[in-house]
Amino acid sequence: MAYRINQSECIACGACEPVCPVSCISEVVDGKREIDESACIDCGACAGVCPVECIAPAE
Repeated sequence: MAYRINQSECIACGACEPVCPVSCISEVVDGKREIDESACIDCGACAGVCPVECIAPAE
């Protein structure tokens, strides 16, 4: 199962992007980030560094 960023809670800090081992996080609107769920390896590294805890496993 991949991870997903809750766009309404994301503060566009960018902390998640550099910790992704497969580089599946990219910048979208207003500096917020989005995870390519088809490339995500479900490691959880991004969720561990998010200061507002807006990254969680996709349902």
